[in-house]
Amino acid sequence: MQTRPTAIAVPYGTALDRGTAHRVLRNTYALLSMTLLFSAGVAGAAVAFSLPAPGIILTLIVYFGLLFGIHKLKNSGAAVGLVFALTGFMGWTLGPLLTRTLSLPSGAQTVMLALGATGAVFLALSAYATTTKRDLSWMGGFLFAGMIVALLAGLAAVFFQIPALALTVSAVVALLSAGLIMYETQQIVNGGETNYVLATVSLFVSIFNLFTSLLSLFGYGSSND
Repeated sequence: MQTRPTAIAVPYGTALDRGTAHRVLRNTYALLSMTLLFSAGVAGAAVAFSLPAPGIILTLIVYFGLLFGIHKLKNSGAAVGLVFALTGFMGWTLGPLLTRTLSLPSGAQTVMLALGATGAVFLALSAYATTTKRDLSWMGGFLFAGMIVALLAGLAAVFFQIPALALTVSAVVALLSAGLIMYETQQIVNGGETNYVLATVSLFVSIFNLFTSLLSLFGYGSSND
């Protein structure tokens, strides 16, 4: 006599869910570490060889094109290759900003300060998001909408050459990026994000935006010393 398999409903928050979330978080941090190192290496090469900025139009086309490809192939191994392509390209775009910052009187200290602040903020907010009992899901819509507004304002600052607006956008993006790090990390911990490739991209972009915003802010302060 054949026995029919029994379906067992597993409530959210069980050991199985926690185990899955822990595995996604572990894989995300592993891939994130590798992509950060790869992006830093590309940025260093861009500085060493004085590579020019790719330009705003090319940057947007490549950035959103690779994001689209990653989302379409998120469940295949090819998505990991696209993640490295995206993070490497973002490292290239970072090179000219680093070059300009390093040319300032206290450029090297400014870069190290921005790097240290980014690392400290990421570790602190990640620790908070993984331990807090507060639900941060309400932040998602507000943060993403804020990023869209900041992107449009940043483009306006570039096209119309408005330094004060660019500085304001950098401050706003730094705050929004900090919020996104908390939101995205808790999404992984609570099982809201189960794909480590997409989780890696989200966290990488938030860290990248936080670093570049702090670099712009600190660089502005250094140039006025």
